[in-house]
This record gives sequence, structure tokens and C-alpha cells, in this order.
Amino acid sequence: MKTLVLLGSGELGKEFVIAVKRLGHRVVAIDSYENAPAMQVADDYRVVNMLDGVALDAAIHEINPHIIVPEVEALRTERLFAYEAAGMTVIPSARAANMTMNRKAIRDLAAKDLGLRTADYRYATTEDEFRAAIDAIGIPCVVKPLMSSSGKGQSTVRHSDDVATAWSYAMEGSRGDLREVIVEQFIPFESEITLLTVTQTDGPTLFCPPIGHRQERGDYQESWMPHAVSPALLEKAQDMARVVTTALGGPGIWGVEFFLTNTEVYFSELSPRPHDTGMVTLGGTTTFNEFELHARAVLGYPIPSVVLERAGASAVILADRTSPREPAYHGIDQACREVGIDVRIFGKPTCRPYRRMGVTLASGTVDTSIDELRERARSAAACITLEYP
Repeated sequence: MKTLVLLGSGELGKEFVIAVKRLGHRVVAIDSYENAPAMQVADDYRVVNMLDGVALDAAIHEINPHIIVPEVEALRTERLFAYEAAGMTVIPSARAANMTMNRKAIRDLAAKDLGLRTADYRYATTEDEFRAAIDAIGIPCVVKPLMSSSGKGQSTVRHSDDVATAWSYAMEGSRGDLREVIVEQFIPFESEITLLTVTQTDGPTLFCPPIGHRQERGDYQESWMPHAVSPALLEKAQDMARVVTTALGGPGIWGVEFFLTNTEVYFSELSPRPHDTGMVTLGGTTTFNEFELHARAVLGYPIPSVVLERAGASAVILADRTSPREPAYHGIDQACREVGIDVRIFGKPTCRPYRRMGVTLASGTVDTSIDELRERARSAAACITLEYP
């Protein structure tokens, strides 16, 4: 039996812990707040400010895990090199985790070192640099903090009047102590996809069917699998995903995001862990869901193939106000009356506007209309209301 430490204990971490526990291993969940979702199912937990290197070191050395699995950006990723040097396995590796926690490092790797097609971009650390970057890229453009999650701080500048607001919002949404943004050329894409890519210690790189998704405020609202992509464009995306994950190295699942036009594929971002849009796989769309795939890859268990088993869609359940305590959920029974509907409540102990509190899943046969499944998932989510204490 191996001991794993999970750095970050949100809803994605919760499903990962469940997958690891089913394979007979022990997990200690770490996050900055009490009763985080993954803590509720882990063997043990610690409440640690992961941006405090001394506190993080103390927790890691006390637990002495075999494997360390980062799940969030807001941590002292430079400390991962020391843990790796001490004989612990960092997923996918200390170098990969350190690079992918920062949009600057991964974008420069993709565009400059690997030559992948990306949107034009500039960086800025001050408002003056920010305005200069927008002048160089042009309007419209997309603004993102270099370190953030769930779309926080991300916006699209469509008019010159938006510039000051976009800068302030990006600073507010930055995680950790990094205060820098990336300004990206706006790509008039037809769709955006997540290509879940599985790398193995001893085995081929595998790809899940492409996931389509819709975002608001830079955060995912619904996703579906499979998303229709021409064979030529899918091959380009797979080649790009293989190149960048090989360059980074290490086992696990990667959420590789792309913009698609009618003729081109643009690399956008990459996460070295299960992706929020991949929660659609909890509806049984693939042979193993993304969390099971991650667990098997992390633990070194072989994954012979990933096969589309059924079509599916997901829709988020959002909070609409701030509450210091967990809400009560109503309407789950109504949502579950429909065939092929499932519900996951994350168990987050507090609320804030637009915070993801759960997800509904709709599944059908591989031939079921994606539009029908999306509508069923959205309808199920609309059945569920939150009662705030």
C-alpha cells in the first residue's frame, strides 16, 4: 500500500481520492481550509497554507508520502524539487508541475521551444505594460492572470473602456503571490475543446474523445463528450498534445485545451491533472473516468486503451450568494426522475456567487444527440436549488 499526498482538495481531488482508495491505497488530503471536499473521503488530512514553504515542508516530511499529487496552482511549486530529490515521486514531475502552474512557462514552452501554433501574446506586470501589450496585440483580446483557476481574473477586452476594469479584475483573480498577466490575441474560433491525454510510465500515450465545453466568466458551465471534430484537426490536436506532454514528462492525465477554427488548431492551455470539463466522464462516457485514468497512471497500473462507451453531457450547479456554511440542496429527487441523469454534490463547506457546488450528468448511447444530452443536463441542474443557512 502506498501513501499519496494530495495538494489541493477540491471536487476534482475528491473524485481522485475515491479512485485511489478503490485501488487499495492511502491518501492524505491537504488544503488551506477545513472540510474541503477531498478531505471528506481521504484517510487523513492537514490544513496548511501551501504558499508557506516552511509549513508545506513540515507537513510533507511528517507524512513522508510515496507520491505527491498537486491539484491546485496556489502552492510553492519550487519545493517540489526538494521532495523529488528526497525520493518522493511528484506527479507528473517536479519540473512539469512547476512549469504548468504558471501560464508564462507553459505558453513559452509551447510557442517558443516546441513551435506549436498559439495565439499571439504579451506579458505585463504593471498597468502601463498592460496597456502597451493591448496596443501591440489589438482589441479584442483576452486577459488572464498567469496564475489562477476556474476562470478567476479572466476577461475579454472588447473596447478601450474595458482596459482598466480588465487589469483590476486580473489582479483580483490572481492566485498566490504572482501578479502578472498574459494578454492574448482573440481567436475567432468555431469551438474549444479539452483533449484528455494520458501518459504512462510504461505504455503508450492515450487520448480520450474530445470534450466540448461552454464557458462564462472564464469558467466552465457545461461540457459534452464527444465533441465533433474533423479527423484532420483531431490528428493535429493529438500530435500537439503528445509533443507537449512528452516534453514535460511524467505519468498522469493532462487536460490539454485547444481552439479550433475550420482549418486550424491553436494550443491554448494545459493542466497536469484531471480537468473540470472532464467531469462529464463521471457519466460513464469512457472505459474509465478521468479520475480513474489519473489514478492508474499515477500508481503505474497499465491502461491498455480508452474507449468511448456512451455519449454524455454535464452542467454545473452554481451558488448565487455568499454563505459561511454549506447550503441545503433541494430538487435532487426531481432531477433524478429522468432516465440517464446523475448528480454529484461536491460538499463545499462555504459558498460565494458563481462557485461550483455540484454537477449534473446526462448520458445516453454513443448515437444519442449531444444537443439532447446538453439540454437534459441543463434541465436537471435547473431542478436543484440551494437553501442558504
